[in-house]
Amino acid sequence: DTKYPSITLSWRSNWANLSPYFKYPEELRRLIYTTNAIEGFNRQLRKVTKAKSVFPTDDSLLKMLYLAMMDITKKWTGRRPDWSKIHAQLAVYFADRIPD
Repeated sequence: DTKYPSITLSWRSNWANLSPYFKYPEELRRLIYTTNAIEGFNRQLRKVTKAKSVFPTDDSLLKMLYLAMMDITKKWTGRRPDWSKIHAQLAVYFADRIPD
């Protein structure tokens, strides 16, 4: 409280929105709050568009982003070692959203 009072205030004022997060098991919480993959993906897209700052049309920008996305996702071959456990937990908590 004394070292970081604004953090304590933020937690207390947002507790109603934050507390449902803790009902999930640790593996799901880690999946929810980990944004490294998303940040890396966005960084790679920015790198592609930064090299060319002006695009003649919106379609040319979309095509470039699409091609970059295809190249980026080719490298996504890994699988989380705990994915089967996470998938089972997702099926319990979000049964209406997870296909069989």
